[in-house]
Amino acid sequence: MSILVFSHPASLRHRPPAGHPERPERFEAMMTALAGHEVALRPAPEATDDDLRPCHPQAYLDRLARAAPAAEAIALDPDTWLSPGTLEAARRSAGAALAAVDAVMTGQVRRALVAARPPGHHALASRPMGFCLFGNVALAARRVIDRHGAERVAIVDFDVHHGNGTEALVESDPRILFCSTHQWPFWPGTGEASHEGPHGTVVNVPLPAGTEGPAFRAAVAERILPRLRAHRPDLVLISAGFDAHRADPLGGLALETEDFRWITREIAAIAQDHAQGRVVSCVEGGYDLAALRDGVGVHLAALGET
Repeated sequence: MSILVFSHPASLRHRPPAGHPERPERFEAMMTALAGHEVALRPAPEATDDDLRPCHPQAYLDRLARAAPAAEAIALDPDTWLSPGTLEAARRSAGAALAAVDAVMTGQVRRALVAARPPGHHALASRPMGFCLFGNVALAARRVIDRHGAERVAIVDFDVHHGNGTEALVESDPRILFCSTHQWPFWPGTGEASHEGPHGTVVNVPLPAGTEGPAFRAAVAERILPRLRAHRPDLVLISAGFDAHRADPLGGLALETEDFRWITREIAAIAQDHAQGRVVSCVEGGYDLAALRDGVGVHLAALGET
């Protein structure tokens, strides 16, 4: 199956200071991963203010626009930086997620991948956080419901860090199921198993440091896959973080590349049964370049199997 990949070279123009883990070379690793796979590349559009307002108030968008530097990068918080090219990159990263949803929901393809940076799953409504400016996956979930009339959407986030921004942006909507595996205790300090959201549509699966593939797979099979099936989503969104790999310098989990293939296959199989096969995946974390490249590669391969 051909996968539609939304990307844009503007991702290279988001430039935090030297030594920052969310560096332009991550985008190059994603692009290298596409080689040998049956993909169709499409340029990511730049999200407009109208596109972003379902999750982010205009005052926040205006504040970012005023802060955009002309020369040197500036820190929005200790982790999140704004360089002269950052806002375009972030708007195209969000725009890619929205365009991917539009393509899948209008029947152009059944599977799409967003290969762009910066990531988005830590961004809050009015606050950048953890390398992220806009809630790409949360925006995509809203788009599926608001524009395409979906009754139910599911999000699966397997980044090593809890997707606190996505959770905060979607948990008030009972039509959106949010499921996350993540290291615990760990930054950003959210994602307790006891937190289920106001409608019981949040499934957090915290994992201790050092968790290896067999325990990860067992936890997903027990806690997430049954909830995903029961939700019967019209589309599944994935926050695909490859920083749960044992080689990642920021994380403390011990997954192997094949574990990313396994979880992708499981999600895709459920989408095949309940969502007409429709899956949109957005790359989030992954800071060891080889592990990121290999993870994106097996993720793509698994998405293309059914």
